[in-house]
Amino acid sequence: MLYPLVWKATGNSHKMLAQIDYQVTNMWNSFISAVPVLVIAIIVLLLTGLIAGSAVKITDKLTGKTELRPSLRNLIETLVKLALWLLGVMLAAIIVFPDLTPGSLFAGLGIGAVAIGFAFQDIFENFLAGVLIMLREKMRIGDVIECEGINGKVEHITLRETHVRSLSGELTVVPNSILFKNPVEILTDQAQRRYDVVIGVSYDTNLDHAAEVIRKAVESVDGIDLDKGIDIFAQEFNSSSVDFLVRWWSGSAARDGWESKDRIVRAIKQGLDNAGIEIPFPYIMHTFKERVPMGSGPGESA
Repeated sequence: MLYPLVWKATGNSHKMLAQIDYQVTNMWNSFISAVPVLVIAIIVLLLTGLIAGSAVKITDKLTGKTELRPSLRNLIETLVKLALWLLGVMLAAIIVFPDLTPGSLFAGLGIGAVAIGFAFQDIFENFLAGVLIMLREKMRIGDVIECEGINGKVEHITLRETHVRSLSGELTVVPNSILFKNPVEILTDQAQRRYDVVIGVSYDTNLDHAAEVIRKAVESVDGIDLDKGIDIFAQEFNSSSVDFLVRWWSGSAARDGWESKDRIVRAIKQGLDNAGIEIPFPYIMHTFKERVPMGSGPGESA
């Protein structure tokens, strides 16, 4: 009674083994037949890498002969490499999967780009801002800038972020979207910029004489652009002095400004001292009122 059951089980096992063997054989044959195609696709990718490397070198030589900024040259090289790799990967995909067409690939890339764009919105926003920053003429590497409380020298501009080194040495990595969407003050856009300082003289000073002394002191300082003129304005009546606003032009670098102001203040102080003109401290006047005892008035005796 058990023999038919054993025979049936044995028959089913043979059928399963045969089916597995058939599937494995088909998979192996498919792999063997696909090997030449995979090899061709790999060769295409290797050639793409070689061509992309050569194209970047050629682009670097061509852009190096122009007056393009380094950041813009890097952008052009990156776009050339990206375009060649995209073309190579698409060609390799069409070789491996013959049913694919350029139209279907571009459609798939479009849908994928939308999905990735929503998922990585901030990253793509900074990327696009970096491209636009590199394309515009202003804010070069080496400029000193101020933006949203960030103050320092631009050291490096990438497609996603900008490196700003503060004047005290700290490095701030700023997302490009911040620099693109907010006002940026470029302090070194021109070779020179105007500085100012306020000087107070006492009220008994002849203001015309004081202005002349200050002007001569400023003109004696090295590094001042006299062609752009020196402005000396009596600005306001302060609590203990009449204040002059002194303005002059010097180098736009941060150190130029500090050194220029240091020399100007020293020269003005020395000039006013030599002329006997006082730079007053704030005066405080105390008034004392005699207290009259209560109950006593005019004509009353204590």
